[in-house]
Amino acid sequence: MNELKIELPPNISTDEARLLLTLKLFETGKISLGQAAKLAGYSKRTFIELLGKMGVPVINYTSEELEREINL
Repeated sequence: MNELKIELPPNISTDEARLLLTLKLFETGKISLGQAAKLAGYSKRTFIELLGKMGVPVINYTSEELEREINL
């Protein structure tokens, strides 16, 4: 696994930065839900709740994919 070291502003904690990074990595499809939850240090259930609070969809279907799912 790669390691990244950055200097954070005093008003951002390491935990907050880790959470925000994992949220963005998940949102962009770079890592799975399970990977994101583990990297952030949360259970999947708690991470899903945090995604909702931050406005990040857990399931991100295109309109075509959603239409196919509905018609199954």
